[in-house]
Amino acid sequence: MNIAKKTLFNEDWLSLYIGLFVFILSLGLFVDIDVLGWGIKTDVWSNISTSLSSVSKAYQNLPGVVSLFFTYIFLLAIVGIGIKTTGANLKKFLLPFTLVFFISYICWLAGHYSYIAATLDSLHKFNISWSLNLTGEAGFIVALLAGLLVGNFLPGIVDKLKEAIRPELYIKTGIVILGAGLGVKAAESLRLASTVMFLGLCAIIVAYLIFWALVYFVARKYFKFSREWAAPLASGISICGVSAAIATGSAIRARPVIPIMVSSLVVVFAVLELILLPFLAQIFLWTQPMVAAAWMGLAVKTDGAAVASGAITEALIRAKTLAATGVNFQEGWMVMTTTTIKVFIDVFIGIWAFILAVIWCTKIEVRNKIEKVKAYEIWERFPKFIIGYVLTFVVFLVVCWVFPNLIRTSSSAAQEADTFRMLFFSFTFFTIGVLSDFRKLKEEGIGKLAAVYLICLFGFIIWIGLFISWIFFHGITPPVLN
Repeated sequence: MNIAKKTLFNEDWLSLYIGLFVFILSLGLFVDIDVLGWGIKTDVWSNISTSLSSVSKAYQNLPGVVSLFFTYIFLLAIVGIGIKTTGANLKKFLLPFTLVFFISYICWLAGHYSYIAATLDSLHKFNISWSLNLTGEAGFIVALLAGLLVGNFLPGIVDKLKEAIRPELYIKTGIVILGAGLGVKAAESLRLASTVMFLGLCAIIVAYLIFWALVYFVARKYFKFSREWAAPLASGISICGVSAAIATGSAIRARPVIPIMVSSLVVVFAVLELILLPFLAQIFLWTQPMVAAAWMGLAVKTDGAAVASGAITEALIRAKTLAATGVNFQEGWMVMTTTTIKVFIDVFIGIWAFILAVIWCTKIEVRNKIEKVKAYEIWERFPKFIIGYVLTFVVFLVVCWVFPNLIRTSSSAAQEADTFRMLFFSFTFFTIGVLSDFRKLKEEGIGKLAAVYLICLFGFIIWIGLFISWIFFHGITPPVLN
């Protein structure tokens, strides 16, 4: 009985339960019951009083501070109950989680400051002349930096936070919730032009078979990384950054520090891409807008940064085309293309994790070459939170596909659930930073990891992505406004 309980209530299963619970509550909108609409929504701000609000208009009269408090109580309850089932001491968890929640949220809020997060197409909205152009996902960077500060210079606080430093639980829970939003986007994408759809399918081949294999080869051959390091690194660089690195690490049972370190690099390099690639696209690809849009989806490795880069690219290219030729492209097509490419890459993370689990069991870590690997060994290795990710994705995909009239409701439900996903991701990056002792990172080879990332990303991933985009989108332009 104790063994069964330990199996069903470890952090991997717990992330599945918590993520699905949030997802199920979001389904209340289908029966006109807004269960999660009070969740905290954080907007880009220049006046902090306008930054906090409820995610649903049904709760628009609820003060933002009250929404934040309700969100805190809700997450404390569901995560705390889950932690209790694993045998942890709930009393010792309450204060540390409270600190993690509010420190992470303050970082998330700071990352939404207009001079940090506003994109170039929205500067006028905040009456500012410049911005770092990082989007609200800069909050993840702020959280990571805060965690690094605490982890390396405030050991006393680290000790107080110990019970709530659970980055894998937080990121896995967030990934389960992420599936719902991707399901809606995928359903909407099914109605796109065939060329966009086809490139989305090609993107899977590029990301999983070309990019992944090349990065893995470079990491193993030239940097002498073990398989345990090379596989999560290859997934992080070539597929979907944080989500793919965590899923791969779980599938091959890598030590927790490995996907955590890869995730840190993913965020940093995504910011570099977000800053650099849209401007390159404006300079060299403004006559090929759909090529530029597809390139953002293939090259930028986090969902938020990819979509943001698509939005920035669209704004820059539409403005330049209008000024140079007088042609005014219809808004939204470039962002839609970027999002479609990214979604097609993302949705196969679960399948890839399963494939890697099978390969590691049958070929790499098999103890006896004659003995056949039993199915339960693959099952034990397979990351259970991927079940939730696939389930939430498929549910909303099927609902939106079969009942197109429910797309708007599904999108609202996914948006409300995504509010909590963003918070779980914020907790992840803060706690990643807390665990990232610079001395240990140096010992583990963070410099070599960064070198692999830099060489692979700017050496071939960006350019192969551009080549593939050019093949399929050369000569295609968005509709023109009359």
